[in-house]
Amino acid sequence: MKRGKKYVEAAKLVDRTKVYPVTEGLELACKTSTAKFDASVDVAFRLNIDPRKAEQNIRGAIVLPNGTGKTRKVLVVCRGAKQAEAKEAGADFVGDSDMIVKINQGWFDFDVIVATPDMMGELGRLGRVLGPKGLMPNPKTGTVTMNVAQAVKEIKAGKVEYRPDKIGNIQMTIGKVSFGAQKLQENLKAVYDALMKVRPSTVKGAYMKNVSVASTMGPGVKIDSDSIAKL
Repeated sequence: MKRGKKYVEAAKLVDRTKVYPVTEGLELACKTSTAKFDASVDVAFRLNIDPRKAEQNIRGAIVLPNGTGKTRKVLVVCRGAKQAEAKEAGADFVGDSDMIVKINQGWFDFDVIVATPDMMGELGRLGRVLGPKGLMPNPKTGTVTMNVAQAVKEIKAGKVEYRPDKIGNIQMTIGKVSFGAQKLQENLKAVYDALMKVRPSTVKGAYMKNVSVASTMGPGVKIDSDSIAKL
């Protein structure tokens, strides 16, 4: 894969054979950002899990202490008094069957769907459309709930979902380059702790194989997971 000159120069600052302490690694990830905009910083965890096994297909959500630096559009699908609660909490779009019809017609101007349990029967019919996009509400991530106000507030405050890909990697955004190493470190620690709490009991040996961080369009930097644990 051909890389641009800026990326090549930035990559020279990263020792590919080294696993960096968390603070140094995050500082390096910010330093090697080649974007002209305030780039996102992403983390990738390589876990010793087999997502094909139900008990190891971990999934959940966490509110990052410092948010993600992104504004997410929230759609709430509910009925009655819950609609007023959702609007008051800051939901961008609120409705019931009308919203489901819009989605079925190709409308996707939102990032997250929160739904009350009574709406999941209708919403579930859009599984083939919402599933591949990662938009189907799920009780494990707190997006199927009667407490729609709390769900909306948490998402707006920087709640992120995690789930493994087919080979056990979990990736997510933990902030922006402008956050600086300290705030990124606090967010990374929160994610690390959340993943450690859901470690499957059937996992043998090392749970976290490796951790790496990178800015948008920047080179990856390997992080020592033990240094995260000691924070």
